[in-house]
Amino acid sequence: PGCKTPTSSTMAAAAAARNFVSVGRKIVCVGRNYREHAKELGNAVPTEPLLFLKPPTAYITQGAAIKVPKKCTDLHHEVELGVVIGKTGSAITQADAMDHVAGYVLALDMTARNIQDEAKKNRHPWSVSKGYDTFCPVSDFVDKSKITPENVNLWLKVDGALRQNGNTKDMIFSIPVLIEYISSIFTLEAGDVILTGTPEGVGAVKPGQVIEAGLGDAVQITFPVVAAQ
Repeated sequence: PGCKTPTSSTMAAAAAARNFVSVGRKIVCVGRNYREHAKELGNAVPTEPLLFLKPPTAYITQGAAIKVPKKCTDLHHEVELGVVIGKTGSAITQADAMDHVAGYVLALDMTARNIQDEAKKNRHPWSVSKGYDTFCPVSDFVDKSKITPENVNLWLKVDGALRQNGNTKDMIFSIPVLIEYISSIFTLEAGDVILTGTPEGVGAVKPGQVIEAGLGDAVQITFPVVAAQ
């Protein structure tokens, strides 16, 4: 009594969330969502979320390598908390936002900084600098119960040296605020992922180096960096 039997649609949504790499239709990214990161790149702190998209073809999982494209002379790492959507919705309120979250993922928003800098200078979109194949390495799905998303540590090392060490409590825009804002523009579907921004400490990696990153005690990832053939 009192127990709800899962419907076929809720079960399908849960499966889509856990299999976000293969079935998710978009990666919505939030730029400059940590003050110190905005400052380190000489950018103004935004007054509303700054959004861009990465294609799902950018995903890679453990066992694959990050490939440095030939046109990229300055590849940067950005470690981020990803929010995996588990229930489709649009015009979602902050009050209802967390009901649409199935879980989380640790992600790297790899960025061809030389291409992005040129695009910014010319007021062009960032899609090329953010969207190459292998530019969104991710962990396995992290169940909602495993972390406290508003207060979880994110860290990243390159060849064992600590580069990024931040906490989601320093986000400018919280997850409910982001979901409300994003869903007022794009319908969020089960399996979509929101990358919530990176803390300070971004920097360059080169072929032959290895990136390790972690999300609290919930998950760690390791990805080698290689030159694209």
